[in-house]
Amino acid sequence: MSGCFPQFERLDELLTKNVAFWQFMPFAFEQLVWEKSQPELCQWLMSLSDDVIECYIQDGKVLADELARWIPDAVELYELSHVTAYPIEDKVLPKGLDVGIPGRKWQQITAFNGAIPALQLPWLEWCAGKGHLGRVLAASHQMPVTSLEWQKTLCDEGDVAARQLNLPIRFIHGDAFSPESEQHICAEQHAVALHACGDLHVSLLQRVTAKQGKAVTISPCCYHLIRDKQYQPLSQIGKQSEMVLSKHDLRLPLQETVTAGERVRRQRFVEVSFRLGFDSLQRHLRSSNDYMPVPNVQKALLNDGFAAFCQWAAEKKGLSLHDGVDYDHWQSQGEQRFHFVDRMELVRQLFRRPLEMWLVYDRASYMEESGYRVSVGTFCDKPVTPRNILIHAQLNQKS
Repeated sequence: MSGCFPQFERLDELLTKNVAFWQFMPFAFEQLVWEKSQPELCQWLMSLSDDVIECYIQDGKVLADELARWIPDAVELYELSHVTAYPIEDKVLPKGLDVGIPGRKWQQITAFNGAIPALQLPWLEWCAGKGHLGRVLAASHQMPVTSLEWQKTLCDEGDVAARQLNLPIRFIHGDAFSPESEQHICAEQHAVALHACGDLHVSLLQRVTAKQGKAVTISPCCYHLIRDKQYQPLSQIGKQSEMVLSKHDLRLPLQETVTAGERVRRQRFVEVSFRLGFDSLQRHLRSSNDYMPVPNVQKALLNDGFAAFCQWAAEKKGLSLHDGVDYDHWQSQGEQRFHFVDRMELVRQLFRRPLEMWLVYDRASYMEESGYRVSVGTFCDKPVTPRNILIHAQLNQKS
């Protein structure tokens, strides 16, 4: 590998070397996955209280230092996951722009806007929603905005808001994946996407390079939302990697969340232990040790208890439950497995940001290979959003 991002090569080496610690599905195991290979690590994990685990989740440096006893690359992985913050220009905005935008989302938008260089180019807002970002771009840069969004109702609502604020925003109802959308990308333009999911932001990068657009700025999100079964690296150096990433692997960076309150943690415990308890039950009923994933559930159903959840899950998976099921036993099994899963996820926590940075550098390297000058950094602190990476690419001037 080579290029302007030497961290990419080292991250690839360390992630590949340590796949046994992160590239697996904790829900599929009934015990800690490293019981035979790393018994001392398992003993340490099982000695941790839930409160201590929460502290490690909130302090990656301390976690890396602890795990270095069994994962010698832990501290380096932690250090490689860090990038510098973009300087944020505090731009004065007219009143009323934030109407209808939740507080944290407004913080994300204004920070993103403050980190973007002012190139005096028309804007293309990719996967625009109601055009919240577009409003801020139009107001603070005095340049027209084209906002592409596939949901017609969002286009209509965004158009009404833009007219009320007298902003030069043109909404286009269109599918970002369709060939027709390419006509809205042009050379004299600065394309942006704040938290466009998976292949949606990838398609923007590919189309900008095809049209030799002057600039593109994205904050990637939801890496697992791809159309292929496995991740397809974008860059030539990414394609040389030995790693094969499934959609499940690509979910790993997204499991890093803003600090959760006690109510959210309790709700997670109930749902995860219910799922694991049902999984243990279905293994028993089917005489199979294969994990059976269950669809998303309405949170209100969890209030009806474990037995109701099992009956719902069995119906979804086409299983029959006999009258004599000992639900208390299987719920207890699920709660026990929850503690195993939580501790396996703690180890995987070490690899969440490094894997995300590998994915980010793949995108950045692709843009560099396509003739762009590229920078990578953060545009806000993690409490505002854990998806705080910004990639900015500007077409190199031809001599």
